[in-house]
Amino acid sequence: MNIPNLSIASLKEKIENFSIKSLLFPLFGILAFVLLWQVGASRVHTSLGEFPGPAVVYEQWGGLVAEHSNERLKEEKFYERQEKRIEARQAKDPSYVGKLRAYTGKPTFFDQIFTSLYTVLAGFGLASLIAIPLGILIGLNSSVYSALNPVIQIFKPVSPLAWLPLVTMVVSASYVSDDPMFSKSFLTSMFTVTLCCMWPTLINTAVGVAAVEKDLLNVSKVLRLGWVTHVMKIVIPSAIPLMFTGLRLSLGIAWMVLIAAEMLAQNPGLGKFVWDEFQNGSSNSLGRIMVAVLMIGFIGFLLDRAMLTVQRFVSWDKTQVLR
Repeated sequence: MNIPNLSIASLKEKIENFSIKSLLFPLFGILAFVLLWQVGASRVHTSLGEFPGPAVVYEQWGGLVAEHSNERLKEEKFYERQEKRIEARQAKDPSYVGKLRAYTGKPTFFDQIFTSLYTVLAGFGLASLIAIPLGILIGLNSSVYSALNPVIQIFKPVSPLAWLPLVTMVVSASYVSDDPMFSKSFLTSMFTVTLCCMWPTLINTAVGVAAVEKDLLNVSKVLRLGWVTHVMKIVIPSAIPLMFTGLRLSLGIAWMVLIAAEMLAQNPGLGKFVWDEFQNGSSNSLGRIMVAVLMIGFIGFLLDRAMLTVQRFVSWDKTQVLR
């Protein structure tokens, strides 16, 4: 089978354009970090023993994976036993309607990861829904900016540790239901994340909207675009770079805030996992905490890369260098 010369040339060009340093430099950085980590860990001794090095952390990772598999197996057997009991009861009494009880086993490390991801995305999503429209309004109207800027500057630096007690009390007092859709711990963490992470998106969106080029504004006036069309066709596309800068900053802050909130309030998630292991004080605790630290960082990296991918997809300027 003959392959067109054009395809071969295109393939060669792609291979040549792929720089080896884009692979070697990150690999070199990771290896250097692991080496320094191993050397440094062997020199640090704590009340729980030697600080965990890469080999110990890898061992604990395997243990956490095994625990998760065992817990899922227990859950499967739990539901199988219930189904058998219900079938046996229905064999004697066909009118009997059985009800499966929910499994209440201990959340595993991976369950905590899912809980934290679900919570941070919910809090970040709510923050974005508030910050982007408000940022556009502030950027378009100097009077609104003058009115809201003092409020923004006051609440922007407030620590999540200060917000958490207030949010906890408000949620406990206002969210009262016999059959709640969401748990109070989830709402507490979500609203705390929202209050702390919305400001970078709000400010960067406002700056991006206010910085739209005058030529584009003049084009909008000449074409007599309506307000909504002006915002959708002129303002938002021009503000996307700064808007996504704010979104990426907000998502990073949201992830950091959530871990701190989970540790302080003992809400389900990776933060609670870290605190529980610290309080446990076993010989495996330091290794497990280090696994959680690396996982927190890796998830934060993936979230940032995901946001960068979305930015590349929606940005009108495909030649812009994004990192």
